[in-house]
Order: sequence, then C-alpha cells, then structure tokens
Amino acid sequence: MVQHKLLPRQYLILGLVSLCAPLGDSCLARGMTTMPAISLAHPGALIAAVFTPWIAAGIALLIGFFASYLTALSWADLTFVLPATAFGNVIVALISRFWLHETISLERWAGIVLITLGVGFVAQGPALTERPSPETAEPQLEEPVATEAQTR
Repeated sequence: MVQHKLLPRQYLILGLVSLCAPLGDSCLARGMTTMPAISLAHPGALIAAVFTPWIAAGIALLIGFFASYLTALSWADLTFVLPATAFGNVIVALISRFWLHETISLERWAGIVLITLGVGFVAQGPALTERPSPETAEPQLEEPVATEAQTR
C-alpha cells in the first residue's frame, strides 16, 4: 500500500477541521449560558439567540468547519478525515475546563485519552484508499445490438 504525502495546504485544512468545530461548539455553549431556556415551541426566542455575539461567532466557526470538512473530503477518504475531527474532543475538554470552567470527570479524561490513542492508530494509514486503475477494473458488459425485428 502506497502512503500518500500530504501537502502543507492539506495539513492546514485538517487543522481547520480540528479547530473550528470545538471552538464553534464552545462559543455556542458560552452564548447559551446567558440565554434563558429555549423551546422549539417559541421560535422567536431561537431566532433572537442566533443574533447574540457568542452564538453568531459559534455559527460562523461551524460554517468554517463544514467548509474545511468538505474540502478535506474532496481529497481524502472519510475514514481518514473523520478521525482528524476526533482530536477536537481534546480541544473541547481543554476549552471546557479552562475557559468555561466546567468540571470534567476522570472517566471523561480517560475516554479522551483513549480516543486520542485510537486516532493515532488510524492516522498511520493512507489518506486515500487506492482505487483500481482503469486497466485492472472489471470490463463493462456491452449492450446487445438490437436487430430490426426487435425495434419494430
């Protein structure tokens, strides 16, 4: 199996994928702590929440995440890109602990360590699965030629 070498631009895209989602989620969480409970039964409150600064920043970061995620999926397999997003769990835990001042249990830290180790194993694989070349692909069956009697 051939290892594909990533370009610096591709590392940048993976970095954006890994950073934008946890930062966006953290901004959403920060913004929602200042809001009263929101129900889908009151869509006006939900729309008003979208325009608060922290929530708007979170939405913008998540749009950046989706743009970089789609970009990464255009040149790499899902089995490579998705584990790159799993590193965001570490970033979310650190932001939650030190910026949002949330308590994180020992079990959650252990889970984050296990996820990070798993991502390390997956990252050793190729970014793009080898696809068969046109010469080795199965030949396509030709459609039978219709005779004059069949076309009438």
